[in-house]
Amino acid sequence: MADSTSTKSRKRRQPDPDSTTELLFKNLLKPDSVILQTLQSLVISTASASSSKPLTLSDLSLSSSCREVTDLSLTSVQSEIEALTISIVQSILSGKGFSFNVPSRAATNQLYVPELDRIVLKDKNTLRPFANISSVRKCTITARILSLIHQLSLKGIHVTKRDLFYTDVKLFQDQTQSDAVLDDVSCMLGCTRSSLNVIAAEKGVVVGRLIFSDNGDMIDCTKMGMGGKAIPPNIDRVGDMQSDALFILLVEKDAAYMRLAEDRFYNRFPCIIVTAKGQPDVATRLFLRKMKTELKLPVLALVDSDPYGLKILSVYGCGSKNMSYDSANLTTPDIKWLGIRPSDLDKYKIPEQCRLPMTEQDIKTGKDLLEEDFVKKNPGWVEELSLMVKTKQKAEIQALSSFGFQYLSEVYLPLKLQQQDWL
Repeated sequence: MADSTSTKSRKRRQPDPDSTTELLFKNLLKPDSVILQTLQSLVISTASASSSKPLTLSDLSLSSSCREVTDLSLTSVQSEIEALTISIVQSILSGKGFSFNVPSRAATNQLYVPELDRIVLKDKNTLRPFANISSVRKCTITARILSLIHQLSLKGIHVTKRDLFYTDVKLFQDQTQSDAVLDDVSCMLGCTRSSLNVIAAEKGVVVGRLIFSDNGDMIDCTKMGMGGKAIPPNIDRVGDMQSDALFILLVEKDAAYMRLAEDRFYNRFPCIIVTAKGQPDVATRLFLRKMKTELKLPVLALVDSDPYGLKILSVYGCGSKNMSYDSANLTTPDIKWLGIRPSDLDKYKIPEQCRLPMTEQDIKTGKDLLEEDFVKKNPGWVEELSLMVKTKQKAEIQALSSFGFQYLSEVYLPLKLQQQDWL
Protein backbone atom coordinates (compact mmCIF):
# COMPACT_ATOMS: atom_id res chain seq x y z
CA MET A 1 0.00 0.00 0.00
CA ALA A 2 2.87 2.32 0.92
CA ASP A 3 4.64 1.53 -2.37
CA SER A 4 1.45 2.36 -4.28
CA THR A 5 1.10 5.70 -2.49
CA SER A 6 4.75 6.47 -3.09
CA THR A 7 4.35 5.72 -6.80
CA LYS A 8 1.36 8.05 -7.08
CA SER A 9 3.20 10.88 -5.35
CA ARG A 10 6.07 10.53 -7.81
CA LYS A 11 3.73 10.95 -10.79
CA ARG A 12 4.21 14.32 -12.47
CA ARG A 13 1.07 16.48 -12.39
CA GLN A 14 -0.11 17.61 -15.78
CA PRO A 15 -0.32 21.45 -15.91
CA ASP A 16 -3.80 22.93 -16.23
CA PRO A 17 -3.99 24.26 -19.85
CA ASP A 18 -6.14 27.19 -18.74
CA SER A 19 -3.59 28.18 -16.08
CA THR A 20 -0.80 27.89 -18.66
CA THR A 21 -2.67 30.22 -21.04
CA GLU A 22 -3.30 32.76 -18.28
CA LEU A 23 0.39 32.71 -17.32
CA LEU A 24 1.43 33.07 -20.98
CA PHE A 25 -0.59 36.26 -21.48
CA LYS A 26 0.29 37.59 -18.01
CA ASN A 27 3.98 37.43 -18.95
CA LEU A 28 3.26 39.69 -21.94
CA LEU A 29 2.09 42.51 -19.69
CA LYS A 30 4.36 45.51 -19.24
CA PRO A 31 4.43 47.60 -16.03
CA ASP A 32 1.25 49.61 -15.41
CA SER A 33 3.24 52.86 -15.77
CA VAL A 34 4.02 51.97 -19.40
CA ILE A 35 0.35 51.17 -20.15
CA LEU A 36 -0.77 54.42 -18.51
CA GLN A 37 1.67 56.34 -20.70
CA THR A 38 0.08 54.72 -23.77
CA LEU A 39 -3.35 55.82 -22.58
CA GLN A 40 -2.16 59.40 -22.10
CA SER A 41 -1.49 59.66 -25.84
CA LEU A 42 -5.06 58.47 -26.54
CA VAL A 43 -6.44 61.13 -24.17
CA ILE A 44 -4.43 63.86 -25.91
CA SER A 45 -5.61 62.83 -29.39
CA THR A 46 -9.25 62.63 -28.20
CA ALA A 47 -9.09 66.06 -26.57
CA SER A 48 -7.56 67.50 -29.74
CA ALA A 49 -10.34 66.03 -31.90
CA SER A 50 -12.99 67.29 -29.46
CA SER A 51 -11.71 70.86 -29.63
CA SER A 52 -12.90 71.32 -33.22
CA LYS A 53 -16.50 72.36 -33.76
CA PRO A 54 -18.67 69.29 -34.47
CA LEU A 55 -20.59 69.13 -37.73
CA THR A 56 -24.37 69.50 -37.67
CA LEU A 57 -27.08 68.76 -40.21
CA SER A 58 -27.28 72.43 -41.15
CA ASP A 59 -23.59 72.35 -42.16
CA LEU A 60 -24.27 69.69 -44.81
CA SER A 61 -25.95 69.93 -48.18
CA LEU A 62 -27.93 66.71 -48.17
CA SER A 63 -30.13 65.62 -51.06
CA SER A 64 -32.91 64.70 -48.59
CA SER A 65 -34.35 67.14 -46.08
CA CYS A 66 -34.09 65.80 -42.55
CA ARG A 67 -35.80 66.46 -39.24
CA GLU A 68 -34.13 67.06 -35.87
CA VAL A 69 -35.62 68.00 -32.53
CA THR A 70 -34.32 70.43 -29.91
CA ASP A 71 -34.72 70.94 -26.18
CA LEU A 72 -37.80 73.06 -25.45
CA SER A 73 -38.82 74.75 -22.23
CA LEU A 74 -42.05 73.66 -20.52
CA THR A 75 -43.66 76.92 -21.60
CA SER A 76 -42.73 76.24 -25.23
CA VAL A 77 -44.06 72.65 -25.05
CA GLN A 78 -47.30 73.97 -23.58
CA SER A 79 -47.60 76.59 -26.35
CA GLU A 80 -46.93 74.00 -29.11
CA ILE A 81 -49.66 71.70 -27.77
CA GLU A 82 -52.13 74.56 -27.45
CA ALA A 83 -51.41 75.76 -31.00
CA LEU A 84 -51.92 72.19 -32.29
CA THR A 85 -55.20 71.90 -30.35
CA ILE A 86 -56.51 75.18 -31.81
CA SER A 87 -55.75 74.02 -35.35
CA ILE A 88 -57.63 70.74 -34.66
CA VAL A 89 -60.66 72.61 -33.30
CA GLN A 90 -60.69 74.89 -36.35
CA SER A 91 -60.53 71.85 -38.65
CA ILE A 92 -63.48 70.20 -36.86
CA LEU A 93 -65.57 73.41 -36.90
CA SER A 94 -64.97 73.79 -40.64
CA GLY A 95 -66.42 70.31 -41.19
CA LYS A 96 -63.15 68.69 -42.23
CA GLY A 97 -62.80 66.48 -39.15
CA PHE A 98 -59.31 66.13 -37.80
CA SER A 99 -56.14 64.18 -38.20
CA PHE A 100 -52.61 64.33 -36.84
CA ASN A 101 -49.70 64.97 -39.20
CA VAL A 102 -47.12 62.59 -37.74
CA PRO A 103 -43.47 62.32 -38.85
CA SER A 104 -42.86 58.81 -40.17
CA ARG A 105 -40.32 56.78 -38.18
CA ALA A 106 -40.42 53.85 -40.61
CA ALA A 107 -37.13 52.26 -41.71
CA THR A 108 -37.56 53.76 -45.19
CA ASN A 109 -37.54 57.24 -43.67
CA GLN A 110 -34.16 56.80 -41.96
CA LEU A 111 -30.85 58.01 -43.35
CA TYR A 112 -27.31 57.27 -42.22
CA VAL A 113 -25.11 60.36 -42.66
CA PRO A 114 -21.41 59.34 -42.86
CA GLU A 115 -20.16 62.87 -42.18
CA LEU A 116 -22.05 62.84 -38.85
CA ASP A 117 -21.64 59.08 -38.29
CA ARG A 118 -25.22 58.78 -37.07
CA ILE A 119 -28.72 57.92 -38.25
CA VAL A 120 -31.14 60.81 -38.82
CA LEU A 121 -34.83 61.02 -39.65
CA LYS A 122 -35.93 62.22 -43.07
CA ASP A 123 -38.79 64.70 -43.43
CA LYS A 124 -41.64 62.42 -44.55
CA ASN A 125 -44.99 62.66 -42.70
CA THR A 126 -48.03 60.38 -42.47
CA LEU A 127 -51.62 61.34 -41.71
CA ARG A 128 -53.37 59.79 -38.71
CA PRO A 129 -57.08 60.59 -39.27
CA PHE A 130 -59.70 60.14 -36.57
CA ALA A 131 -62.43 59.24 -39.10
CA ASN A 132 -60.68 56.07 -40.25
CA ILE A 133 -61.26 52.69 -38.66
CA SER A 134 -57.61 51.66 -39.04
CA SER A 135 -56.22 54.73 -37.28
CA VAL A 136 -59.00 55.94 -34.96
CA ARG A 137 -57.58 54.21 -31.90
CA LYS A 138 -54.03 55.44 -32.45
CA CYS A 139 -55.37 58.91 -33.12
CA THR A 140 -57.23 58.77 -29.79
CA ILE A 141 -54.05 57.63 -27.99
CA THR A 142 -52.15 60.52 -29.56
CA ALA A 143 -54.74 63.03 -28.33
CA ARG A 144 -54.63 61.47 -24.84
CA ILE A 145 -50.83 61.63 -24.66
CA LEU A 146 -50.86 65.27 -25.77
CA SER A 147 -53.38 66.04 -23.03
CA LEU A 148 -51.23 64.33 -20.36
CA ILE A 149 -48.05 66.10 -21.53
CA HIS A 150 -49.90 69.42 -21.34
CA GLN A 151 -50.81 68.64 -17.72
CA LEU A 152 -47.17 67.91 -16.91
CA SER A 153 -46.01 71.16 -18.50
CA LEU A 154 -48.54 73.11 -16.44
CA LYS A 155 -47.55 71.43 -13.16
CA GLY A 156 -43.81 71.32 -13.92
CA ILE A 157 -43.41 67.74 -12.69
CA HIS A 158 -41.83 64.55 -14.07
CA VAL A 159 -43.44 61.12 -14.44
CA THR A 160 -42.13 57.78 -15.67
CA LYS A 161 -43.30 56.11 -18.87
CA ARG A 162 -44.94 53.51 -16.63
CA ASP A 163 -46.90 56.23 -14.79
CA LEU A 164 -48.08 57.56 -18.13
CA PHE A 165 -49.28 54.12 -19.20
CA TYR A 166 -51.30 53.60 -16.02
CA THR A 167 -53.28 56.82 -16.48
CA ASP A 168 -55.42 55.01 -19.09
CA VAL A 169 -54.64 51.29 -19.20
CA LYS A 170 -57.83 50.36 -21.08
CA LEU A 171 -57.05 52.76 -23.90
CA PHE A 172 -53.31 52.06 -24.15
CA GLN A 173 -53.66 48.28 -23.52
CA ASP A 174 -49.90 47.79 -23.64
CA GLN A 175 -47.06 50.10 -22.59
CA THR A 176 -45.28 49.65 -25.93
CA GLN A 177 -48.22 51.47 -27.54
CA SER A 178 -48.09 54.50 -25.24
CA ASP A 179 -44.27 54.56 -25.50
CA ALA A 180 -44.40 54.57 -29.32
CA VAL A 181 -46.93 57.43 -29.42
CA LEU A 182 -44.81 59.35 -26.91
CA ASP A 183 -41.97 59.30 -29.46
CA ASP A 184 -44.45 60.38 -32.16
CA VAL A 185 -45.48 63.34 -30.00
CA SER A 186 -41.82 64.36 -29.54
CA CYS A 187 -41.44 64.43 -33.33
CA MET A 188 -44.70 66.33 -33.84
CA LEU A 189 -43.76 69.02 -31.31
CA GLY A 190 -40.14 69.17 -32.50
CA CYS A 191 -38.71 68.60 -29.03
CA THR A 192 -36.57 65.99 -27.27
CA ARG A 193 -38.37 63.39 -25.20
CA SER A 194 -36.81 64.76 -22.00
CA SER A 195 -38.52 68.10 -22.80
CA LEU A 196 -41.86 66.33 -22.25
CA ASN A 197 -40.92 65.58 -18.60
CA VAL A 198 -41.48 61.86 -19.16
CA ILE A 199 -38.58 59.70 -18.01
CA ALA A 200 -37.75 56.00 -17.92
CA ALA A 201 -37.10 54.15 -14.66
CA GLU A 202 -33.46 54.14 -13.48
CA LYS A 203 -31.46 51.38 -15.19
CA GLY A 204 -27.87 52.35 -15.92
CA VAL A 205 -25.12 52.65 -13.29
CA VAL A 206 -21.72 54.35 -13.13
CA VAL A 207 -18.67 53.82 -10.93
CA GLY A 208 -15.09 55.08 -10.92
CA ARG A 209 -13.21 58.33 -11.23
CA LEU A 210 -16.11 60.72 -11.60
CA ILE A 211 -17.60 63.43 -9.41
CA PHE A 212 -20.81 65.17 -10.47
CA SER A 213 -23.74 67.01 -8.97
CA ASP A 214 -27.16 65.35 -8.95
CA ASN A 215 -29.85 67.94 -8.28
CA GLY A 216 -27.36 69.91 -6.18
CA ASP A 217 -25.88 66.94 -4.28
CA MET A 218 -22.22 66.15 -5.04
CA ILE A 219 -21.69 62.48 -5.91
CA ASP A 220 -18.25 60.80 -5.74
CA CYS A 221 -18.47 57.61 -7.84
CA THR A 222 -15.37 56.11 -6.20
CA LYS A 223 -17.34 55.89 -2.95
CA MET A 224 -20.47 54.18 -4.24
CA GLY A 225 -19.41 50.60 -3.46
CA MET A 226 -19.36 47.92 -6.14
CA GLY A 227 -23.01 48.64 -7.00
CA GLY A 228 -22.13 52.11 -8.26
CA LYS A 229 -24.39 55.15 -8.63
CA ALA A 230 -27.66 54.86 -10.52
CA ILE A 231 -27.64 57.16 -13.53
CA PRO A 232 -30.26 59.90 -12.98
CA PRO A 233 -33.21 59.50 -15.36
CA ASN A 234 -33.41 63.29 -15.77
CA ILE A 235 -30.19 64.53 -17.37
CA ASP A 236 -31.10 68.12 -16.41
CA ARG A 237 -30.27 67.19 -12.80
CA VAL A 238 -26.66 66.37 -13.73
CA GLY A 239 -23.89 68.97 -13.73
CA ASP A 240 -20.39 69.97 -12.55
CA MET A 241 -18.67 66.86 -13.93
CA GLN A 242 -15.08 66.44 -12.74
CA SER A 243 -12.70 63.56 -13.41
CA ASP A 244 -9.03 62.53 -13.46
CA ALA A 245 -9.86 59.45 -15.57
CA LEU A 246 -7.97 58.56 -18.73
CA PHE A 247 -10.92 56.90 -20.46
CA ILE A 248 -14.53 55.81 -20.14
CA LEU A 249 -15.17 52.06 -20.21
CA LEU A 250 -18.62 51.26 -21.60
CA VAL A 251 -19.66 47.74 -20.55
CA GLU A 252 -22.60 45.82 -22.02
CA LYS A 253 -23.24 43.35 -19.20
CA ASP A 254 -23.96 43.87 -15.52
CA ALA A 255 -21.87 40.79 -14.59
CA ALA A 256 -18.71 42.22 -16.23
CA TYR A 257 -19.42 45.61 -14.66
CA MET A 258 -19.66 44.04 -11.18
CA ARG A 259 -16.37 42.18 -11.69
CA LEU A 260 -14.55 45.38 -12.67
CA ALA A 261 -16.18 47.41 -9.89
CA GLU A 262 -15.32 44.87 -7.18
CA ASP A 263 -11.72 44.63 -8.43
CA ARG A 264 -11.48 48.44 -8.36
CA PHE A 265 -10.18 48.36 -11.92
CA TYR A 266 -10.68 52.14 -12.05
CA ASN A 267 -7.96 52.65 -9.42
CA ARG A 268 -5.33 50.62 -11.30
CA PHE A 269 -6.22 52.25 -14.61
CA PRO A 270 -8.01 55.57 -13.90
CA CYS A 271 -11.33 55.31 -15.70
CA ILE A 272 -15.09 55.68 -15.43
CA ILE A 273 -17.08 52.45 -15.84
CA VAL A 274 -20.67 52.65 -17.07
CA THR A 275 -23.30 50.11 -18.07
CA ALA A 276 -26.97 50.08 -19.06
CA LYS A 277 -27.17 46.37 -18.15
CA GLY A 278 -28.00 45.30 -21.69
CA GLN A 279 -30.02 47.36 -24.17
CA PRO A 280 -29.07 51.06 -23.96
CA ASP A 281 -31.70 53.25 -22.29
CA VAL A 282 -32.14 56.96 -23.00
CA ALA A 283 -30.74 58.11 -19.63
CA THR A 284 -27.50 56.13 -20.04
CA ARG A 285 -27.08 57.32 -23.64
CA LEU A 286 -27.56 60.96 -22.57
CA PHE A 287 -25.21 60.53 -19.60
CA LEU A 288 -22.48 58.92 -21.74
CA ARG A 289 -22.69 61.72 -24.30
CA LYS A 290 -22.50 64.35 -21.55
CA MET A 291 -19.39 62.71 -20.08
CA LYS A 292 -17.70 62.46 -23.48
CA THR A 293 -18.57 66.06 -24.41
CA GLU A 294 -17.67 67.72 -21.11
CA LEU A 295 -14.69 65.60 -20.02
CA LYS A 296 -13.31 65.05 -23.56
CA LEU A 297 -12.34 61.46 -22.77
CA PRO A 298 -12.07 58.49 -25.15
CA VAL A 299 -14.80 55.85 -24.84
CA LEU A 300 -13.82 52.17 -25.07
CA ALA A 301 -16.58 49.55 -25.37
CA LEU A 302 -16.63 46.01 -23.94
CA VAL A 303 -19.48 43.95 -25.42
CA ASP A 304 -20.23 40.29 -26.16
CA SER A 305 -18.77 38.78 -29.31
CA ASP A 306 -22.10 38.34 -31.05
CA PRO A 307 -24.21 40.41 -33.49
CA TYR A 308 -26.29 41.85 -30.64
CA GLY A 309 -23.19 43.15 -28.85
CA LEU A 310 -22.27 45.08 -31.99
CA LYS A 311 -25.86 46.34 -32.34
CA ILE A 312 -25.74 47.66 -28.78
CA LEU A 313 -22.43 49.39 -29.53
CA SER A 314 -23.90 50.94 -32.69
CA VAL A 315 -26.91 52.32 -30.78
CA TYR A 316 -24.55 54.21 -28.45
CA GLY A 317 -22.42 55.43 -31.35
CA CYS A 318 -24.76 55.95 -34.32
CA GLY A 319 -28.20 55.95 -32.71
CA SER A 320 -31.27 53.75 -32.94
CA LYS A 321 -33.73 53.89 -35.82
CA ASN A 322 -36.56 54.16 -33.32
CA MET A 323 -35.22 57.46 -31.95
CA SER A 324 -33.31 58.77 -34.97
CA TYR A 325 -35.18 62.08 -34.65
CA ASP A 326 -33.07 62.80 -31.52
CA SER A 327 -29.77 61.25 -32.61
CA ALA A 328 -27.93 64.57 -32.21
CA ASN A 329 -28.47 64.39 -28.43
CA LEU A 330 -28.37 60.62 -27.89
CA THR A 331 -25.26 59.52 -29.78
CA THR A 332 -21.65 59.47 -28.59
CA PRO A 333 -19.18 59.86 -31.47
CA ASP A 334 -16.01 57.82 -31.96
CA ILE A 335 -16.57 54.92 -29.54
CA LYS A 336 -13.71 52.40 -29.82
CA TRP A 337 -14.59 48.67 -29.98
CA LEU A 338 -12.20 47.18 -27.40
CA GLY A 339 -13.64 43.67 -27.10
CA ILE A 340 -14.74 40.96 -27.00
CA ARG A 341 -14.08 40.71 -30.74
CA PRO A 342 -14.44 37.57 -32.89
CA SER A 343 -10.68 37.56 -33.58
CA ASP A 344 -10.07 37.49 -29.81
CA LEU A 345 -11.51 33.96 -29.55
CA ASP A 346 -8.43 32.44 -31.18
CA LYS A 347 -5.98 35.19 -30.22
CA TYR A 348 -6.69 34.70 -26.50
CA LYS A 349 -7.24 30.93 -26.88
CA ILE A 350 -10.83 30.95 -25.60
CA PRO A 351 -11.63 27.23 -24.96
CA GLU A 352 -14.02 25.57 -27.38
CA GLN A 353 -16.39 24.67 -24.53
CA CYS A 354 -16.80 28.39 -23.79
CA ARG A 355 -17.77 29.28 -27.36
CA LEU A 356 -21.36 29.04 -28.50
CA PRO A 357 -22.68 28.09 -31.93
CA MET A 358 -24.57 30.90 -33.64
CA THR A 359 -28.24 30.25 -34.35
CA GLU A 360 -29.76 30.84 -37.76
CA GLN A 361 -31.23 34.08 -36.39
CA ASP A 362 -27.79 35.15 -35.13
CA ILE A 363 -26.28 34.54 -38.56
CA LYS A 364 -29.10 36.46 -40.28
CA THR A 365 -28.63 39.38 -37.86
CA GLY A 366 -24.89 39.36 -38.55
CA LYS A 367 -25.42 39.37 -42.32
CA ASP A 368 -28.00 42.17 -42.01
CA LEU A 369 -25.49 44.24 -40.01
CA LEU A 370 -22.91 43.78 -42.78
CA GLU A 371 -25.36 45.59 -45.10
CA GLU A 372 -25.68 48.60 -42.79
CA ASP A 373 -23.87 51.75 -43.91
CA PHE A 374 -22.51 52.48 -40.42
CA VAL A 375 -20.79 49.07 -40.42
CA LYS A 376 -19.47 49.40 -43.99
CA LYS A 377 -17.84 52.70 -43.02
CA ASN A 378 -15.48 50.88 -40.63
CA PRO A 379 -13.35 48.22 -42.39
CA GLY A 380 -12.32 46.75 -39.02
CA TRP A 381 -15.95 46.15 -38.08
CA VAL A 382 -16.61 44.51 -41.46
CA GLU A 383 -13.61 42.20 -41.02
CA GLU A 384 -14.61 41.15 -37.50
CA LEU A 385 -18.28 40.67 -38.33
CA SER A 386 -17.41 38.67 -41.45
CA LEU A 387 -15.19 36.41 -39.34
CA MET A 388 -18.04 35.88 -36.88
CA VAL A 389 -20.50 34.93 -39.63
CA LYS A 390 -17.90 32.67 -41.28
CA THR A 391 -16.93 30.74 -38.13
CA LYS A 392 -20.52 30.73 -36.81
CA GLN A 393 -19.17 31.13 -33.30
CA LYS A 394 -20.02 33.64 -30.60
CA ALA A 395 -18.89 34.18 -27.02
CA GLU A 396 -19.93 36.23 -24.02
CA ILE A 397 -17.58 38.39 -21.95
CA GLN A 398 -17.89 35.77 -19.19
CA ALA A 399 -16.07 33.22 -21.40
CA LEU A 400 -12.86 34.84 -20.11
CA SER A 401 -13.70 33.51 -16.64
CA SER A 402 -12.53 30.08 -17.82
CA PHE A 403 -8.98 31.37 -17.14
CA GLY A 404 -9.94 32.72 -13.70
CA PHE A 405 -12.65 34.99 -12.37
CA GLN A 406 -10.34 38.03 -12.37
CA TYR A 407 -8.74 37.34 -15.76
CA LEU A 408 -10.87 40.10 -17.32
CA SER A 409 -9.56 42.83 -15.01
CA GLU A 410 -6.04 41.49 -14.39
CA VAL A 411 -4.96 40.23 -17.83
CA TYR A 412 -7.35 40.72 -20.75
CA LEU A 413 -8.17 44.43 -20.39
CA PRO A 414 -4.63 45.53 -19.35
CA LEU A 415 -3.21 43.67 -22.36
CA LYS A 416 -5.79 45.25 -24.68
CA LEU A 417 -4.93 48.72 -23.37
CA GLN A 418 -1.19 48.03 -23.62
CA GLN A 419 -1.48 46.92 -27.26
CA GLN A 420 -3.94 49.72 -28.10
CA ASP A 421 -6.05 46.93 -29.54
CA TRP A 422 -9.27 48.71 -30.37
CA LEU A 423 -11.19 49.58 -33.54
